[in-house]
Amino acid sequence: MNIKVNSVHFKADKKLEAFISEKLQKMPALFDGIIGSEVMLKVENTDGRDNKIVEIRLLIKGYDLFAKKTAKTFEEATDLTLEALRKQILKHKDKMRGI
Repeated sequence: MNIKVNSVHFKADKKLEAFISEKLQKMPALFDGIIGSEVMLKVENTDGRDNKIVEIRLLIKGYDLFAKKTAKTFEEATDLTLEALRKQILKHKDKMRGI
């Protein structure tokens, strides 16, 4: 699976990119039609502690799944985003089966 990680206005370290890649590599186990993914990392300029934003677009044959979450750390936001995508994948699989 092709994984593309972009960070806006900062340079993501290799450890964070490795964490995201490791988590995304598990997604094809849920659904084998995943072609690739695009990850966008952003830091919001707010006074609050929840200012790390992770957006993930999963590229599926003929369809894209998208989720965006905000948290205190990029790792936590990544986990929340992937959980939202897992739910979308399960819905998509049910829709394909006609359930």
